Amino acid sequence: MSEVVVSARSVSKSFGNGAGVVKALDDVSVDILQNEFFTMLGPSGCGKTTLLRLIGGFEQATAGEILLEGEALQDLPPYKRPINTVFQSYALFPHLTVRQNITFGLEMKGIDRKKANARADEMLELVQLAQYGDRVPSQLSGGQQQRIALARALAPAPKVLLLDEPLSALDLKLRKEMQVELKRLQTETGITFVFVTHDQEEALAMSDRIAVMQAGHILQIGAPEEIYERPTHRFVADFIGESNFLSGEIFSSADGAWSLRVEGVGEVVLAQESSTGKLGKVTVSIRPERLSLGHESEQGTDRLKGVVANKVYIGTDTAYRIHLGDGQPLLSVRVQNANGVTGHFSEGESVSVCIPSDAARVLVD
Repeated sequence: MSEVVVSARSVSKSFGNGAGVVKALDDVSVDILQNEFFTMLGPSGCGKTTLLRLIGGFEQATAGEILLEGEALQDLPPYKRPINTVFQSYALFPHLTVRQNITFGLEMKGIDRKKANARADEMLELVQLAQYGDRVPSQLSGGQQQRIALARALAPAPKVLLLDEPLSALDLKLRKEMQVELKRLQTETGITFVFVTHDQEEALAMSDRIAVMQAGHILQIGAPEEIYERPTHRFVADFIGESNFLSGEIFSSADGAWSLRVEGVGEVVLAQESSTGKLGKVTVSIRPERLSLGHESEQGTDRLKGVVANKVYIGTDTAYRIHLGDGQPLLSVRVQNANGVTGHFSEGESVSVCIPSDAARVLVD
């Protein structure tokens, strides 16, 4: 089992005083492991950047503590922590060459120029920009400047690298390329990366584990697949990708089967592990791609009846919105256009919606 590198223990952080106080973090605890790509994901104002700044030493906790390899960091200023940060802005020195930008921090730490230059060349090789050492930042593209910022932060071999939405200023194509690059750098260096983002796809693509945050709390921590496929909170299911939410009642029949009864619509059988052992009124989350459509005549314990409210061709998929009945939300269904064949259901057509027994996840709130 990997060792814990960074720990937050019952950390709270408040800004302001009296009636105007804002609690950015509320009793947050988390362990970040050695050599992992750990992402804090959530909307603006959820507390993810505040927690990052506490780890880096740019803010002090109102309560609780931050530990690095078991040692409290409370009294260590940022420059004495074996932690570096890459910010959203590249913050490169415009009057220095690329190599000088990388060696600047090393020389400030007392490393002689020859060794600093050698280390800079190693970092330039690592970020695949060896030929750009003598250029100045203005002669580089945005993606190249971001790589130099990474090289500069990695040069002192920190135990932890903090990344505060470093890809948000890049265009979509370059951002996707940098996602691959970041994961490669983390794997090759073995340094723990702590990444902050509000981009769900970004988090899923790069992370070993994700902490989903809302209103100063961590709601769920897990591997990308776990967060996406097995969300525990409605917010997590709604924030990560697209989800359908159905309210109903789970009951157990005489033969031991677990079913979800949706008022005015019908019943479908659930896998028992999907229900978390909970009977009674619940809300379930179902991903659109887990659903499929059939003709109205198709029946079964895994099907609900509905009518196609609208359909949209979106290239790889056809997106359907299915009306289940009065008082019920429209159900989103994504059907893959395999071999260029699009779905053949028309708006206004009556259909059956197939819900696999393990597709519905019962939410805890």
